[in-house]
Amino acid sequence: MVALGAETLEDGSVETFGNDELALEAVEEGVAVVDLSHFGRIRVTGEDRINYLHNQSTANFQSLGEGQGCDTVFVTPTARTIDIAHAWVMKNSVLLHVSPETCSSIIDMLNRYIFFSDKVEVQDLTKTTCFFTLMGPKSSEVISNLNLSDLLGKPYGTHHHYSVNKAPVTVGVGSVLSEEGFSLLLTPANAEPVWKALLTLGAVPMGTKGWERLRVLRGRPAPAKELTDEYNVLEACLWKAISLNKGCYKGQETIARLVTYDGVKQKLWGIHLDGPAEPGSAITVNGKKVGMLTSYSAGSREPKHAGLGYVKRQACTAGLEVVIGDAVGTLVDVPFLIQQPEKTE
Repeated sequence: MVALGAETLEDGSVETFGNDELALEAVEEGVAVVDLSHFGRIRVTGEDRINYLHNQSTANFQSLGEGQGCDTVFVTPTARTIDIAHAWVMKNSVLLHVSPETCSSIIDMLNRYIFFSDKVEVQDLTKTTCFFTLMGPKSSEVISNLNLSDLLGKPYGTHHHYSVNKAPVTVGVGSVLSEEGFSLLLTPANAEPVWKALLTLGAVPMGTKGWERLRVLRGRPAPAKELTDEYNVLEACLWKAISLNKGCYKGQETIARLVTYDGVKQKLWGIHLDGPAEPGSAITVNGKKVGMLTSYSAGSREPKHAGLGYVKRQACTAGLEVVIGDAVGTLVDVPFLIQQPEKTE
């Protein structure tokens, strides 16, 4: 990666390859690859692992079998958001892919709720594994050229074990930011040859700077920004990661009341802006505060200025003009949140 002109951060992640706009273009028209190895990976083992995770997060783990996966949300007992985890259910374990900011705290939380009779163990795999994600309309071509075409067309979260250039790799459907694309789990020893193979097949490398801009444009909530103690899981529009009929789990009573009594007072929106804005700034309409900006990103491609923010429901309509500081913006639908339809299963 250094040979490609990568600029690294203290955590070892690549901030940029000096090609941010090219990589963003590749997501729209070709294929890009991002090294998310600095994100957290947690392995949960033990014969009670499925029931345990079923009770500790929002998704219905009991409905999943080996080789399947889902998104689930870790919340507080009052349904305030902690993080979204992408889960793979394997033969003898469940792998959770979480944000780098929350990995340690989620491990501590999971261990804290293991009772004496629970047959569950939690292990941090972050430093002993690597994780790449492929995005873009040509990502399927890359997967086919790697002789992994049996994954094409499979449901989100489906994953299998393969060999790429004689290196063992677990590949799954979905790119963390969307249900399209693919993710690859591998060992550090095999990371470089697999990375080179992906580049040889046309994948454009993307750093964390480009990834953060794409996250904002796609609308995926992030810890310490959209996912905090100030917002509940329904305000974050994470309906698709929630089971409303699986019985008792952490945060379930609050979620049930919010649904029953239509108690969701605000929701997360994408915002296209005509200038820069500072996260934490008020979102106003006709001089009246209706919400708060939680993320902001700038780039040279349209929209040059983009953000995410929570807005009161009575003010929420796509196309609504808002003011944030000196910038004028428009509320827009963003892909990740569109994939999270409100549902009452």
